[in-house]
Amino acid sequence: MDEMHYIEEVNELLNKKDRKAISAWLFDHHPNDIATVIDELEMQKAAVLFRALPKAKAVDVFSYLETEAQISLLQGFTDEEVTRMLEDLYTDDAVDLIEELPANVVTRVLELATPQTRATINNYLKYPEDSAGSIMTTEYIHLRADMTVGEAIAYIRTYGHNKETIYTAYITTPHRRLKGVLSVRNLLMAKNEEFIADIMEETIISASTTDDQEHVVHLFSDYDLIALPVVDGEDRLVGIITIDDVLDVSEEEATEDFERMAAITPSEGPYMKTSVLEQVKNRFPWLLFLMISGILNGFILARYEHAYLAIPLLVTFVPMLTGTGGNAGAQSSTMVIRGLSLEEIQFSDWLQVLWRELRISLIVGVVLASVNFVRVYFTYGRNLGISLVVSLSLIGVVILAKVMGSMLPLLAKKIHVDPATMAAPLITTVVDAGGLILFFTISEILLQI
Repeated sequence: MDEMHYIEEVNELLNKKDRKAISAWLFDHHPNDIATVIDELEMQKAAVLFRALPKAKAVDVFSYLETEAQISLLQGFTDEEVTRMLEDLYTDDAVDLIEELPANVVTRVLELATPQTRATINNYLKYPEDSAGSIMTTEYIHLRADMTVGEAIAYIRTYGHNKETIYTAYITTPHRRLKGVLSVRNLLMAKNEEFIADIMEETIISASTTDDQEHVVHLFSDYDLIALPVVDGEDRLVGIITIDDVLDVSEEEATEDFERMAAITPSEGPYMKTSVLEQVKNRFPWLLFLMISGILNGFILARYEHAYLAIPLLVTFVPMLTGTGGNAGAQSSTMVIRGLSLEEIQFSDWLQVLWRELRISLIVGVVLASVNFVRVYFTYGRNLGISLVVSLSLIGVVILAKVMGSMLPLLAKKIHVDPATMAAPLITTVVDAGGLILFFTISEILLQI
């Protein structure tokens, strides 16, 4: 059933003020579906629907809501409701909420938090943005190595209800140093009298609190994890990152790269909920930069005016050459940016990448040039000179585009700039200028103009 149907159905129930039917609808639907409906309702109806939720489910729904809806609901909450919501949220969700709230709302929320919760949140906020520490949670199961399996199961039954995940348990020393990891599956398959020390896995994949969140995504992908322990500089366990948080990070990073590759400053909110002025602000600077860069092509054309005045036909090939160069550069930059994102390519591989792209561009350039030679030769009066100029220029433009398309993202990575900024729009601008110079230089030499 689609989102619009849900919204229409709930609106009808709210208009009828049918509390029993509303409760039944809330019981039957997933928290994410309920949050989607609340996000789209007018504020008064959204508040009515949210207050009709059972307390346990309300927390899950709140964590799925868009920031705007969370802020509106918080502003309508009583002090007691704010405190309860903050205490019931998982730590990482509470921290995400605090980071998004306006300053005046943050002040109220933190004042209403218990001292322990406030201290935990403030500690998390100290971690660098986009680091492993900023997305971890402290709700995890930790066991002692000297526990028996029976004791460990009893411990999980007692304390596991408020943990974000119980599928993986972590074995620590009295000083919180991470010693081992144990899946609940292996725990349940072991005998009650066995010791945790005998069945735990001592080869541990972990992240540091300061590791970049992209590195965390790669660890989950490489090792098929559902949870990852996070340790501090002294190898003490301070939190875990779960697969749901990693999926959010992965989507966020992919969206950011996509926007940068389209020459758009990354936006915080979804398209339909980002204002027109905000969209303009995100797009205008790059368009202005690319427009000014494009003026360079005008200077180049003016420099070679004598060439196309002597043979006007030359100008008709410019769009084809620049278009092919832009497409060729975009292909290479996309593949290299993807390789960098997945950590398949490092800056130290630049020579191998260059050699590979040179071979690819030479083969592709020769094939394209051959096809174009035949087309130009028979279309424009069997003019061998112009056919050679266009074909040789095409080979040169493709080689230039693929080299630039592969090397610029690597250079960006080396100087700690997002490689996605060196994507199609910027590379096309650079290749256009280089291609024009190459084309008219070859024309001057071969056609003697």
